[in-house]
Amino acid sequence: MAFLASNLDLAAKKIRESHELTVFTGAGISVESGIPPFRGQGGIWNQYDPEVLELSYFRAHPKESWIVIRDVFFEKFRQAQPNKAHIILASWEQRGLLKTLITQNIDNLHHRAGSQKVIEYHGNSRSLRCLSCGRSVAIASVSLETVPPHCTSCGGVLKPDFVFFGEAIPPDALSASFQAMEQTDLLIVIGTTGEVYPAADLPRIAKRNGAFILEINPEPSAFTFSLTDLYLPLPASKALSQIEERLKKGI
Repeated sequence: MAFLASNLDLAAKKIRESHELTVFTGAGISVESGIPPFRGQGGIWNQYDPEVLELSYFRAHPKESWIVIRDVFFEKFRQAQPNKAHIILASWEQRGLLKTLITQNIDNLHHRAGSQKVIEYHGNSRSLRCLSCGRSVAIASVSLETVPPHCTSCGGVLKPDFVFFGEAIPPDALSASFQAMEQTDLLIVIGTTGEVYPAADLPRIAKRNGAFILEINPEPSAFTFSLTDLYLPLPASKALSQIEERLKKGI
């Protein structure tokens, strides 16, 4: 316990001293909000065939893909609420501690918690895009009672505006993420396994550019023993809450 406490003290010290704090989040930060991870025990891909998110499969079988997409990404996500970790990160941004937040998640919980400077590496589930004409529409304006939904302009199939397997990372998100990794002096990695590429390359870029890597994860990741400078084996909300207490007390 004393060792963990001293590591939490060090984490708070690093945050206070940082000039370019960047946070990189994965599915683990949202588990506490009731959203299952994609991989591992209780993961989404243990319940559904990941083929439904293959772009080629979606084009050939949009209805079958949309049945799963509607259940997982819209019905389950709608029920989830931002947890304490999301809220603390939003408060750090508002206080000027956090410069950039990069997330692999498409659940919109960072936005709903109040974060503004969010790079959505894998896109988002707030909008849909027509595969035929490229028109973008807000999900709130589309009925999912019948799937697949169609574009009101051209009749094409609407696809969620997040990255499918076989699809490129949005260029703006890619460029902004690289820039953040080159500039950050402290990178906090929260709730990611480090197994999904090219996202998993980002902490490595930060490390090569001299950043200190603080990892928060209940279980070790692909980064823990090769990249991480300070590892806190805790759930996101617990770790950030204890760090926040130290920041407020000036520890």
